[in-house]
Amino acid sequence: MAIATINPATGLLLKSFEPLSDSQIEEKLRRAVDVFSKYRKVPFAERARMMIKAADILDKEKESLGRLMTMEMGKPFRAGVDEAVKCAWACRYYAENAERFLADEVIETTASRSYIHYQPLGPILAVMPWNFPFWQVVRFAAPALMAGNVGLLKHASNVPQCALSIEDIFRRAGFPDGAFQTLLIGSDKVDAILGDPRVAAATLTGSEDAGIKVGTAAAKRIKKVVLELGGSDAFIVMPSANLDEAVATAVKARIVNNGQSCIAAKRFIVAEQIANEFEGKFVSKMEALRVGDPLDENTELGPLSTEDALAGLDADVRKSVEAGARLLTGGKRLDRPGNFYAPTVLTDIPKNSPAYGEELFGPVASLFRAKDIEDAIRIANDSRFGLGASAWTNDESERERFINEIEAGMVFINRMVASDPRLPFGGVKQSGHGRELGPYGIREFTNTKTVWIQEATEGLRTSKAA
Repeated sequence: MAIATINPATGLLLKSFEPLSDSQIEEKLRRAVDVFSKYRKVPFAERARMMIKAADILDKEKESLGRLMTMEMGKPFRAGVDEAVKCAWACRYYAENAERFLADEVIETTASRSYIHYQPLGPILAVMPWNFPFWQVVRFAAPALMAGNVGLLKHASNVPQCALSIEDIFRRAGFPDGAFQTLLIGSDKVDAILGDPRVAAATLTGSEDAGIKVGTAAAKRIKKVVLELGGSDAFIVMPSANLDEAVATAVKARIVNNGQSCIAAKRFIVAEQIANEFEGKFVSKMEALRVGDPLDENTELGPLSTEDALAGLDADVRKSVEAGARLLTGGKRLDRPGNFYAPTVLTDIPKNSPAYGEELFGPVASLFRAKDIEDAIRIANDSRFGLGASAWTNDESERERFINEIEAGMVFINRMVASDPRLPFGGVKQSGHGRELGPYGIREFTNTKTVWIQEATEGLRTSKAA
């Protein structure tokens, strides 16, 4: 894929970039290693000062950054502004808490003193996706930099200006030249960079296929890797739930980021007793969504990121209908310039269809009916993914069962799944491994070092003195 900005709302090429040459990549790797040897010794207070400055820049420039995100990948403008603000929150969170998260932990043993000591690993390669072009990067970069690591960003090829802007923000915040660098390269260069002994570890947010490639490449070199991959999150609604609130949130949870989010609700599992009412209200609200120019603040649903993404989604819907799924609304590309797809709801979905087993990345909802809680949990877990789940119930026993029995890295009760700097983020099964955010996220790329100190005995000290 060319490294270029193509406006998803118009299909027009706005700007293209030449990928880095091998010699330019080598220079960036050399610079990363050089700066790491010094930056790792920078006190937490100084790192925090720079990170807070980065947060200030993000807040101050949120409008222009939001517009940049919209122009490159098509998210509604206000969502882009909110993303910049959330990035600022994450920067401040780690600036304020990193030293505490990485403080030595004393462990009581027979030693005179024993403790756990956290140290940075070195240059970390981050392979990041386009759908949250700032947030996905910052939720890696803020903890990694505060831990004393340095970052190498291989961003998605359709958001190069976002990638360069993030590097510029950290540079203007005062971080040393080379502490965070953007690599404008294609995916064909990732294996060689990860194979370089100067790169300590990697993190990837993206598709299963991309995760397998990077995970395999890291394993071959015995390097740590965090993988945050796809999701087909369940959204379960039980009879005791506030139905109107559940329906309103269900629509929002499906179309967040134009439906292009790993934690967007994709499979809606509704108790049989309320399924007809939920279906009617849900379809009505999906049909009423305002689709249009993502720069218009009244727009609720913008375009998909690329022409290929639009074609792929349309093909998956068609295959699902051909396999026997019933189309309740939508199911087609909109007749207008840009990568627009109609809000779509499918039901009666057979197991051999993409809408049952795949992650449909766009405004397409799969609707299922459950006989009871056992059936709801069964359907929710009948997926190779295990990222997040949202369950709507006011029954305490049902809540406990959902928390304990749903196979996911995150379970939200009476709320849509969302990321929060204070809480660990990640999944199980084919959704990946490792965690971002919270205290666990900052420790992922540290050496958890055991320290054991045994003081000399009194007799031995006296003997040496004599």
